[in-house]
Amino acid sequence: MIRPFRGVWPRIAETAFVEETAVVVGDVEIGEHSSIWFHAVVRADVHFIRIGRDTNIQDGAVVHVTGGRFPARIGDRVTIGHRAIVHGCTIGDECLIGMGAILLDGAVIGARSLVAAGAVVREGMQVPPGSLVAGVPARIVRELTEEELRRIEGGWQGYRALKDHYLAERVRATG
Repeated sequence: MIRPFRGVWPRIAETAFVEETAVVVGDVEIGEHSSIWFHAVVRADVHFIRIGRDTNIQDGAVVHVTGGRFPARIGDRVTIGHRAIVHGCTIGDECLIGMGAILLDGAVIGARSLVAAGAVVREGMQVPPGSLVAGVPARIVRELTEEELRRIEGGWQGYRALKDHYLAERVRATG
């Protein structure tokens, strides 16, 4: 469902995919080739949300904001895993946010970083580029390896291809 809030409609690139059970509300921009999957919620009712290109917000994930204080900015080629919560924070390019991770207001995740599944990134935490972050509360564990960076790249590329298949199916189904 794509709907306005206070007269502001989401702006979604023509090449992006929003699955029919996802909810996208208000002052949201979704970049080229990005995808919002089953039952995800992207709700910009009290501040804005910007999602870059080739980014995927997976099943059941929630992206929300804090009024007057913290928008949500998600870079290019980012993967937000199933049931993750991204609240009023900034995520740099080419990051992976693991399944069930929680990112709180004011957190900044540097480019090419990985937040492990189930991690809780506390308010205002600053994560340097190229970091592995894990734990409750989250802490910086180490720098990512080249193999881990390749896996992050493979993840967003796989979701871009999957998005293309879903868009093609939608075209066939609607004639």
